[in-house]
This record gives sequence, C-alpha cells and structure tokens, in this order.
Amino acid sequence: MSADFDDLLAANREFARDFGLAGFDGVAHAGIAVVTCMDSRIDPLGMLGLKPGDAKIFRNPGGRVTEQALEALVLGVHLLNVARILVVPHTRCAMTSSTEQELQERVGVLAGQDASWQPFHVVSDQRAALQQDVRKVRSHPLIPDEIQVGGFIYDVDTGLLDQVV
Repeated sequence: MSADFDDLLAANREFARDFGLAGFDGVAHAGIAVVTCMDSRIDPLGMLGLKPGDAKIFRNPGGRVTEQALEALVLGVHLLNVARILVVPHTRCAMTSSTEQELQERVGVLAGQDASWQPFHVVSDQRAALQQDVRKVRSHPLIPDEIQVGGFIYDVDTGLLDQVV
C-alpha cells in the first residue's frame, strides 16, 4: 500500500473516535432528498439546516436529474422515507460556462489524448434545465404525486437558495 492516502486515513481515525452514526437505520429522518452538483462549495445538509441522517444526497456535475438520480429518488421515496425532493444546481457552475466541445478540448489537452467521445452534459440555460429536471421527477411513474418536488438555484457567493419552480 502506498502512503498517498495516509493523511486521509489519519483524519478518518480521528473522525471514528467520536463516531455517532453506528447502527443508524439509513432512512432520511427529515424526509428530504437533494439532487445537487458535485461542487465542493455546496454543503447540502448545512444549507438546509439538516444533519447527517436527515436527507438522501445525490451529487453529479451540474446537479442534473439523470437516470441514476431518478433511480436514487425512486428508491428514496419508496424505501428511505423521502417525501420532499429538492433539485439544486448552483451559480457559477462550470457546466454552464463552457460548451461540450470546449470541455472536451480542455480535458483532452490535460489528459494528453482525445476526449471528444466523453459527454459532459453542459447546460446552456440553467433555469430551463432546472424546470425540465423538476418536470422529469414529477412525471416519473414511480414517484407518487403527493411527493413535493421543488427546483432551486444555490448561490455559491451568498449561501442562499432561490426557488425557481
């Protein structure tokens, strides 16, 4: 084993000293699911006043409702106590500031090989994409009508949510 992860393993041992989630049942105790971006400026639990165990979090580039996100939401609704779903992209997202071709070229240069085959699912109109994603969740046949679904944009400079839909 290499020492590449020693700092993180040491931090994990420190974390485990006071670990309080042992035996946790894994359901969303606040009944919340959040689909958001992988951006490290986003603290999904903190921005909603939640704590570990309160919500199911699904993260991906751009905070889009992909097939994998829908799979997680269906499981969350039926098996994990989810009653409210928030779809939360954010301001100043890299997925909104470049074209697909620009990202493929940048990644290709950095990777030292052709990346034109790799899709990145950029977003040209964030509000329209958010409205589309909320409709996708609301219309899914395995997500009941009584599940509340909202679309919000998180401002990475203020920490505030703006409800769009």
